[in-house]
Amino acid sequence: MTELALAAFAAEANAHVVSQPRGRRFARFAAGFDERSYLGELERRGLRFLARSDPGFPPLLRAIHDPPAGLFLRGPADTALLARPAVAVVGARACSAYGGNVSRMLGRELASAGLVVVSGLARGVDGEAHRGALEAGLTVAVLGCGIDRNYPAAHARLAAEIAASGLVVSEYAPGVEPAPWRFPARNRIVAGLAAATVVIEAREGSGALITADFALEEGRDVFAVPGEITGSLAEGTNRLLRDGASPLTASGDVLDLFGIAPNVSRPPSVGRHAAFVLERLAAGAATADELAGRTELPPSAVAAALAELELSGLAAEADGRYRAVRPQG
Repeated sequence: MTELALAAFAAEANAHVVSQPRGRRFARFAAGFDERSYLGELERRGLRFLARSDPGFPPLLRAIHDPPAGLFLRGPADTALLARPAVAVVGARACSAYGGNVSRMLGRELASAGLVVVSGLARGVDGEAHRGALEAGLTVAVLGCGIDRNYPAAHARLAAEIAASGLVVSEYAPGVEPAPWRFPARNRIVAGLAAATVVIEAREGSGALITADFALEEGRDVFAVPGEITGSLAEGTNRLLRDGASPLTASGDVLDLFGIAPNVSRPPSVGRHAAFVLERLAAGAATADELAGRTELPPSAVAAALAELELSGLAAEADGRYRAVRPQG
């Protein structure tokens, strides 16, 4: 029996199926399954199926202890994309502004270095990592629902942007609804596609930590972004660091694993006041009023400097606070 029949049966049975069941229900299903017709319907909808036995199935994913029967694919990219060197970037859905900025920066810098960024299309860290990667390269989104759905619905446009050049993938057939138990299963695929997993902000017990645990179980590298010891969003990442994960303070920490030298770029030239404000931002995020106090510049000059820095891509604002942003490589 083919892997496509297993995937189609899993959808009908609303179950996790990665090997051939022995029950009568599957025997009856298999006897009536028309693979050619099923593949034709997938093609009509712009979808594909990559079986676990196919030579093009990603080898890192095949190596995990319970690889999916196959992957449904949405997007034009060749399946070879799934076998390219990849990094999973995961973290909190309700991430902080800092976590979102780091996620987008890391996604952009890893993609610009030629790595594929893999994540789960969720709100927060996942979405920002995908967006950053799209600014510089390709990204792969792994769904916890049917390949024809976008979850969350708010990320439908982001999913379309990913599918325009990269791939959206799922082990779940069209029509499968999202369910809580499917997301931990999805996380093993996120980790399984990547040689390394990066966790950016995670509460204890979060899905991001489940992904990290899957990576560790498979002997993959895990990185964690250190966080404030008093913040709940850093509980998970700081625990990973205590347990032996590698600290990530720059994209170069991950690039070293792949033998890739970080891109070095000259920052855009800015005016004297903007350079002065940027220098003060190096000490940490601040409001415009705080920067006026740090620099002793008039508020109007600080406002003009911040506008210049934002336009140059050297600073970003969130919730009224400004942070320095590393220039693109």
